Amino acid sequence: MSLWKLRLSMLGTLTTIIGLSTLFFTVILSLLGTFSLVTLVFIVVLFNVVQWLIAPYIINAIYRAREVTISEEPRLCLMVERLSKKSGIRTPKVMIAASPIPNAFAYSSPIAGSRVAVTCGLRKTLDEEEVEAVIGHELGHLKHRDVQVMMFVSILPAIFYFIGYSMLLSSVFRRRDERGGSSAAIIGIASLVLYGILTMFTLYLSRLREYYADRHSASIVEEGSRKLSEGLAKIVHSTGRIKRTRPETRSRNSFKALFISDPDRAEADAMAIAQSASITGDQQLIQEALKKEVTTLEKFLELFSTHPNIVKRLKALQKLT
Repeated sequence: MSLWKLRLSMLGTLTTIIGLSTLFFTVILSLLGTFSLVTLVFIVVLFNVVQWLIAPYIINAIYRAREVTISEEPRLCLMVERLSKKSGIRTPKVMIAASPIPNAFAYSSPIAGSRVAVTCGLRKTLDEEEVEAVIGHELGHLKHRDVQVMMFVSILPAIFYFIGYSMLLSSVFRRRDERGGSSAAIIGIASLVLYGILTMFTLYLSRLREYYADRHSASIVEEGSRKLSEGLAKIVHSTGRIKRTRPETRSRNSFKALFISDPDRAEADAMAIAQSASITGDQQLIQEALKKEVTTLEKFLELFSTHPNIVKRLKALQKLT
């Protein structure tokens, strides 16, 4: 996908999410005109904004992430500083998360600042040049303000989710012969349907922004597309193995949308890129993946994922070389 098509797709998706939400919300207000609905929306928005503001502290606690200084990790910190300058952004805090799963993530809020984290598992799994490409991807998220964008679009489905269940619950406590009860039920069902539609658009936007961050890494890191391809392939390959042997790692994916790769899909992705146990070299792993064709079932399952299908993602990176 070319850069201008990618940007147009993201803009179109964002416009659709906002447009559908605004239209449906206006209809609900005109039908009900109740202050309670406005109050509900205010509470949902307030909850999500507060969650966004304190999210970095929650993430640090869940993934046991701690800030490191240049004296502790000079190579890593200097790498982040150099790539931040190339990206034209302020250098974020460098964090190391005590997780065996190889992954990385960027997160921020107005009160906590910007942070980029790599897991202990990532540093053990990837070569330094591949870590560089992964960090380039995460800095792309910060440059494009993906945390803020995804927080905003995620609020809209949440609003209609709560409206839907509130209206359905309200209809249960009204007499069946009352017109208000049936109207509330209809609005509740329609809200939940819209919640599902908006969620699908939100997931699509999330996948587009992963492609966009991949492009950013390829643009600021020398041979970035090759390094990131190898890094992604090794991440899913290693994660799939870890999740099979260490089931306890399955329960720590609450913020998986932030990760460079979805750990919940790691086993399927690992099988998709390499079914042969004899593969050892990085490029051999990539070439094996590029031979694959994405099946109809895989395309369907991708609709419900925050991250692109790994084979499609690797093929897109190859076009950037």
